[in-house]
Amino acid sequence: MLIGENMKFLFSGLSKGLSSVFTSLFVYMGLLVLINQASIANQGVSPWIKTDQTSVRLIAAMPSIGDRQIIKLGLQFKLKTGWKIYWRSPGDAGFPPSLDLKQSENLEKIDFGWPLPTRFLVSGIQTIGYKNEVVFPINATVSNQNQKLKLRADLDYLACDEICIPYKAKLSLDIPAGPATNLLSENNHLINQYMAKIPGDGKAHKLKISSVVTTGAFIEVEKNIRKGFITIKAKSGLPFKDPDIFIEGPELTFFGAPKLTLNKDKSTATFIVPVTEEENAKIIASSIRLTLKDNERSAERSLQVISSEASPPIKNQQFSFPLIFGFALLGGLILNLMPCVLPVISLKILSLVSHSHSSGGTVRLSFIASALGIIFSFLLIGGGLICLKFAGSTVGWGIQFQYPWFIVGLSIIVTFFAYNLWGLFELRLPTRLTDFANNSGSHNKNQLSFGNNFITGAFATLLATPCSAPFLGTAVGFALAGSIIDIFVIFLALGIGMALPYLIIATFPSFVDKLPKPGIWMVTIKRILGIALAATTIWLLSILAIQVGTIVALIISALLILVGLSLIIRNRQKEDNRLPTTIIIIASILGAFWVPYNISPSQIQIKNQKQTYWQDFNPEAIPNLVKKGKTIFIDITAEWCITCQVNKAIVLKSQKFKDLIASNKIIAMQGDWTKPDEKILSYLRKFNRFGIPFNAVYGPGSKSGDVLPELLTTNTVLHSLKKASKGKLIF
Repeated sequence: MLIGENMKFLFSGLSKGLSSVFTSLFVYMGLLVLINQASIANQGVSPWIKTDQTSVRLIAAMPSIGDRQIIKLGLQFKLKTGWKIYWRSPGDAGFPPSLDLKQSENLEKIDFGWPLPTRFLVSGIQTIGYKNEVVFPINATVSNQNQKLKLRADLDYLACDEICIPYKAKLSLDIPAGPATNLLSENNHLINQYMAKIPGDGKAHKLKISSVVTTGAFIEVEKNIRKGFITIKAKSGLPFKDPDIFIEGPELTFFGAPKLTLNKDKSTATFIVPVTEEENAKIIASSIRLTLKDNERSAERSLQVISSEASPPIKNQQFSFPLIFGFALLGGLILNLMPCVLPVISLKILSLVSHSHSSGGTVRLSFIASALGIIFSFLLIGGGLICLKFAGSTVGWGIQFQYPWFIVGLSIIVTFFAYNLWGLFELRLPTRLTDFANNSGSHNKNQLSFGNNFITGAFATLLATPCSAPFLGTAVGFALAGSIIDIFVIFLALGIGMALPYLIIATFPSFVDKLPKPGIWMVTIKRILGIALAATTIWLLSILAIQVGTIVALIISALLILVGLSLIIRNRQKEDNRLPTTIIIIASILGAFWVPYNISPSQIQIKNQKQTYWQDFNPEAIPNLVKKGKTIFIDITAEWCITCQVNKAIVLKSQKFKDLIASNKIIAMQGDWTKPDEKILSYLRKFNRFGIPFNAVYGPGSKSGDVLPELLTTNTVLHSLKKASKGKLIF
């Protein structure tokens, strides 16, 4: 009994002791968890620096540097009701937050972002800034990823309500080196939320700032103080709701609150903004930064202020409509001599030889078909440009070459023409059309087919579009600046002009009898012409390589070669077994259109080989250079513009032109329009031009720019330079 009681007492004591130990252990572990959670909660943030009106701190999106070189940070403000801080351009009063990080360690540079602000108007005084809460996103680049980032910031800012109070604050935040860990989700989400509010180019929000011009003259109201207005136009793919515009301009220039008007469907907003200039400031020809706001949508763009009175564009009234119609006929005719069209002209010459023993009616029908193909294509292009113009899109001669889908489609067509000449492919129309259009007595339906010749004419028009012949630019500019009827009539004239040689042969078919007789030599000629078309495809794909990358161009090349191999195999198969190769051909064609928009661009792209003596195109700098007495030569070019390449080979790459630039007698600027460029488009529109090549010369004798012909000669260029320099240039 005594032993049992003693054992019972012993176990009871042991149980109580263990219970006490476990309780203590759980309490200790709980404290460790709380301490760890508190430590995690404090990671990636600096302590709040609080005043009676504001609270501010630094936050980080990640607790450690890891393998990142750029660290996402944020400068977070919380403001009491009614109080505000300011944007980078504060308006009539105030100053923006200023962050000095010179005392930081392992910090190479920062990129400070400004979220979209709000306009405040009190007693006629307008200010621009933020209320309640704002986070300024900061991208901090570290010098060494293996070292701690020590942020030591001196912050100056102004907080205002009925009164304004300047504040200073010292902020400190350390981000250790070490392995990458998970993002601090709350901080990361907050920084990303405000980063999304930083204005971009507006494409994602379907917004675009289109122009800024002065309205009337700037009148001097006091000594060295002038007042006037500027008008800003903006467009939206969605109806505007509550648009506003913020303007940042040169020093000593001040902008008032804008007056807004909207068109009927609210797709265009017009802002009239009062401007005050002090001392020697000049808003005209200055580049100003514009930020467009429509609730949460935004767009930002820098534009040159154009005087409504200076350098007006060429007006259609300077030319009579019959004269422009004549220009269009002549320009279309000259297109037949352009290098773009030579591969198709060669095909037609080959067709002429094939017709040498055909009846006059057969020859006439063939050439009428080609002429109709040309005219129809010009009308189709005109109709497409009308649709683009009224949709608010870019319009111009040859601009379709700026888009990968067009180059891919044209490459496929050219390749099939080459395969046709090599005997791998025969173009056939549906039976009813063939029976209707073909001459039943023809001995060579492939050569004399109405459909084939119609397509040849259309193909010639497509290849002509990257060329600009003399008189063509004037005619196209007149058409695109005019009405729907102007566009259709001028493009009809262009088509008739280009089709004129075909119509002449259709009128006098006996001309064909004077050509050499067909023979075995034609097979060799067809193969050579096929090689010429293959070279055209390579040229088209080289343009594609510049636009979307070499990898994309190589993939499409491989798909076109696969089409050729499939055609060879298909020709050797029985008709019942051709379905798999047909599927491969169709899949290859569809894949060629798919690739440019779904394969990431290559990091190594073919670049436009610009000689070192060319400066980048900068229209904003031209007025100041002219004031200094400089002579400037402008060249707007593109890799797809054949006429541009001809001008380069004959004139712009000549030793005489190079020596002239090397002597520092002129400044040469070159703009590349291989891909869409709004700056170049706006510049061309000032001259009522919608295509390239475009060359102009500026100087003391040609302040508004002297536009040169599409086809350059050395004498033309030198004469224009001499005129622009007022005879100062001696050659």
